[in-house]
Order: sequence, then structure tokens, then C-alpha cells
Amino acid sequence: MIDRLRKLSLVLVPLLLLSGCLVAEDPSAGRDISDEQERPASQVLSERDDPQPINLPEDLSPHDRLTEWWYYTGHVTDDYGNLFGFQFVIFQVRRGDFPPTWAAHFAVTDTESDRFSYAERLEVFDYHPADQPLDLTMQDWRLQSDGDTHRITASMDGYSLDIRLDAVKPVVLHEDDGYFEFAPGSESYYYSQTRMDAAGTLTIDGEERQVSGQAWFDQQWGDFLVLDNIGWDWFSVQLDSGEELMAWQSHDREGNVLDGNATIVDEDGGITDIPADELSIVARDEWISPTTGGQYPMGWTIEIPSLDILLEVEPVMVDQELITLESTGVIYWEGMVTISGEFDGREAAGLGYVELTGYAELNLPGE
Repeated sequence: MIDRLRKLSLVLVPLLLLSGCLVAEDPSAGRDISDEQERPASQVLSERDDPQPINLPEDLSPHDRLTEWWYYTGHVTDDYGNLFGFQFVIFQVRRGDFPPTWAAHFAVTDTESDRFSYAERLEVFDYHPADQPLDLTMQDWRLQSDGDTHRITASMDGYSLDIRLDAVKPVVLHEDDGYFEFAPGSESYYYSQTRMDAAGTLTIDGEERQVSGQAWFDQQWGDFLVLDNIGWDWFSVQLDSGEELMAWQSHDREGNVLDGNATIVDEDGGITDIPADELSIVARDEWISPTTGGQYPMGWTIEIPSLDILLEVEPVMVDQELITLESTGVIYWEGMVTISGEFDGREAAGLGYVELTGYAELNLPGE
């Protein structure tokens, strides 16, 4: 068992975690790129002429790239007014001539019971085109999307989720064309659906409850590997007033910030890109995991002075750590947070998610 986990970690550790038809402005206009599309992922050292234009919903489908993920987070309430967070993600990695390897994580933050639960899946299979752009099944978990509507079904001990997500705003291409540098030398295609209406059922210990709320969807893919000496802090913010904010910063093992930026989406879907020199993300506290010893920043202030934005971000509970040694081989923190402060000089409140990687070492049992 230990040897199997070590081997999996060598393949999957690079997955360290970091939404009609839309066509981004083609940065390669006038160039014939048809020959560039037929390149197996086994040619990992061959140069590919990136960036290519993002085309949706076609690009929802799995790509012939080294690394890819479909990432959902959301917050919903039941008929009793109880608040829950959920995370669902499927990863794909392609290495050499091996068939694609798939990993998936499902987590629920239950504020009613002050309980955080998660599960994971790992499979190896070839993806066969479906009737819609995205249709992935991993055991009893399934993700489907036609580009406008997404459906997630997943279960674990104590919790089952069957939820439909409908996009409220247009797709957001980060850094203008959707080609995103999230760490030095690590670039990927990255777009989001920053506000989706969520409705469905959450079954808790056998009791089915109707839930509704908001969700966020990210898709990233590219020929990138993330070294284990780099991590990042990622924030998704959904304000009650209708705006969204994606902010992130990468860091080394000593906690030194390497890079970062933000994307703001207004009520009508308009996008503003914020460079690193206009963004400040400062943690006010720290949480040390009693399970892994990982030292995570906790409780943040996000500030963009040029736009009169000052947001306080607080976890709904501190222990939202995932130890996914049987799938991606990664230890990370991914949790629901509350938002307060000021946005454009006005009082602001909302909910969101934070992801923290690179703060806990991968120490497999028996080492």
C-alpha cells in the first residue's frame, strides 16, 4: 500500500491545486494552427505554440495536455436556513504513452454540525466523446455539462449531493485571453463561471434536504508541472451585491510571495484585471493542523486601494484540510469563508472559498 501511494505521488503531485459559444480574441490570428492541434501529450518536451483561442463549449471537453481540472465550489442553504459549502473537482493528468489518469475530490462543510468531510477517487481510463462536451463518471460520482448547465452527483459517508448549476453571467477569461501564469514558468488556460445558481438535494445521514445557493466553476489545462517548492493562496469571493472577485498569490516554501493578481467581475459581467502591484493579501492569523502539522495562514485582508476595496475573509471553521494521499498525493486546505468589509467604498458582505497549497509536506505513512 505504501509503495503504491509513493508511486502515485510521483505521477500526481504536479496536480497541486490551484465557467452559447464563446471565442476569445485569437492571439494567433492569421496563423494556420491546424497542424499544431495533433500533438500527443507524450511529446512533453516539444514546443507548442501557446496561447490558442479558447472556444466554448468545445473546450469543456478533456484536452491532450499534461494537466487539467474541472473545479467547483459553492455554498447552499436548506429549508431550515442551515448553511453548507461543497467542493467537487476532477483532475486529469497525461504522462507519456500511459492512458489518462483521473482523480476526484468531494468535500462538504457542514456549519450545522460543525463538521468537515471529504472523499477521493482515482481511476485510469480513456475519455470517449459524449453527447455533450463534458460527461465524466468515476465510480458513483458523475459530472455533466453542456456549457450552460452543469450537474454534479457525488456521495461519501454521511453526505450525498445531487445538484444542478446554471450560469448567471458570461464566462470570464482571466488575464484577458484566458492564458494565465500562476507561478514562475507555469502557465495554463484558465476561465471561470463566477456565479452559478445552484439547486438540488443534499442528503445528510440519510435525510434528504432541498438546497439552493450559488456556485463557482473553474477550468484549467495546459502543459505545466508545479514543483513541490511552490504553492499558492487562491480566493473566490461572491458578494451579496452581485460582484465577484478572484484573487491569488503564489509563494515559495519560506512563504515569500512570488506573483499574484486578481480579476473583478461587476454586476453586469464586466471584467477588470488587477496586477500584482495593486493587490495586497495579508493573513492575520495561522492554523496548525493537528493531523499533518501543516502551518496554514488563516483570516485574510484583501486590499485593492485603487478601487476602494478592503475585504476581510474569515473561515467558517479552521479545519477544512484535505489529505488526499490515495488520489493526488496532495495535502491542502480548501474551505468556505465569509466576507465582510468595503467594495468600491460601499459596505460589502458575501461568501467564498479559499484554497491553500504548499503549506503541508507530503509525508506518507511509513517513511
